[in-house]
Amino acid sequence: MHDSPGSVVTQLCSGLQLYSAERRIADCILADVKWASVATSAELAKASHSSEATVTRLCHKLGYANYRKFQLELARDVLEQQETEARKRPPNDPLHQALLDLQNNRQEEVQATIQALNLVQLRKVLSILRAAEIIEIEANGSSLPVAMDASLKLGSLGKRCMISPVPEKARSFASALTPKDALLLISSAGRCEALETAARAAKKNGTPVILITCDKRSALAGHASYTLLASNRIQRIASDMMPSQLSAALVVEALYYLLVGNFDLK
Repeated sequence: MHDSPGSVVTQLCSGLQLYSAERRIADCILADVKWASVATSAELAKASHSSEATVTRLCHKLGYANYRKFQLELARDVLEQQETEARKRPPNDPLHQALLDLQNNRQEEVQATIQALNLVQLRKVLSILRAAEIIEIEANGSSLPVAMDASLKLGSLGKRCMISPVPEKARSFASALTPKDALLLISSAGRCEALETAARAAKKNGTPVILITCDKRSALAGHASYTLLASNRIQRIASDMMPSQLSAALVVEALYYLLVGNFDLK
């Protein structure tokens, strides 16, 4: 008996002599190979109206020492089938190419964002957020969903977070902050007069201002105590598209993960 006799699908389609119960199992596998590759022997037996003992007997007949080895080979069949289908896909299909472009840009965006994070500033930001009594989180435009996510994440850590899409309220919140608090601003473009006003009000009270942005040279970055860069590469696909929020969301995810993990900040 060999560990890997070959393709399960090929064997099941080769005219192998099988008893009726074994044939039902084979037909069940061939009907949905992907499902069968992750199903337990009990699930396969139930779906084919047979028994686990019959499933095991079929595995042995096909040359596999146990069901696990049989399942691994079936998973290889699924992978090979997917690769074959991918090769058959028209290489010049504009829809497929657009999806590949999006995938590549997103991968580059994630990699560039992680590489661009300044570890010295990141440690300081984590220390500030960990010690802050109140964290005001403000954003503008398409960055607002990221700010809401940051509020939920930091709030789940027991932090008292404040957020408002109304500029007047944001300015009022910022004016009431103290050096024991923190102002977290999220703006991909780094250009927003309302956020600049909030940053000035917070800094006037000695409150540390943290900025997540794609432009370290922006006017808003000039008002920040600490700046965490988020790469924005969506313009490579189309220059008129709304700035991507993936990288800003990734920075928020990194802050949350590092705070949850209670990493040594020294």
